[in-house]
Amino acid sequence: MAYVELERDGALFVLRMVDDDNRFHGDSVAEWHAAIDEVEASTGPAALVTTGTGRFYSNGFALEQIIEDGTIGEVIPDALRLFARFLRLPVYTVAALNGHVFAAGAMLAMTHDARVMRADRGYWCLPEADMGVPLAPGMTQLIAEKLPIATAHPAIMTARRWGGEEAVTAGIVDEAVPEDQVLARALELAAARVDTSREATTALRTGLYADLIATLEAGQIS
Repeated sequence: MAYVELERDGALFVLRMVDDDNRFHGDSVAEWHAAIDEVEASTGPAALVTTGTGRFYSNGFALEQIIEDGTIGEVIPDALRLFARFLRLPVYTVAALNGHVFAAGAMLAMTHDARVMRADRGYWCLPEADMGVPLAPGMTQLIAEKLPIATAHPAIMTARRWGGEEAVTAGIVDEAVPEDQVLARALELAAARVDTSREATTALRTGLYADLIATLEAGQIS
């Protein structure tokens, strides 16, 4: 079965997660990397929008599965390297947050250049404090660099949940719109940046996040 699907319509790529609550495990992360390979190998004007299906954008790692099958030490570092790849991508990226955005899914969303969230339903949340599990160094650094400290601290330390409008105020997302406008608005934002030089896009973003990229690429879990 497929866990992600990548489509291109003109200059716009849409990468859609299509697996219930869209969790990360060995197979799904491999499909993410393959999709990013395709985006990187493309030519001409382009931008990328990612989104989910149903109630979830992504519910994070499939922890029970990757613990049970003994792949946690491979899957988490591979996901961290995926986050780094988003920060190196030569095209502008927008996350269309169609539903709940939890844990590693919330972190993936933060690697994008912009985020559009459903206004009426769904939460952005880092639940690790309630789960009693630590964050990998790259995850902590990602949140610290992408969010105001007044948001990053309660996000990490209290597992606070933010809905759409609150998430805008907290600096987590750029816009909150009705459910039926989330993808369309994300595509509009992406379309506005398709003509930006690929070389400049990568250079500008990696200039902002050089230390973060290095940490993520190291793939350290603890």
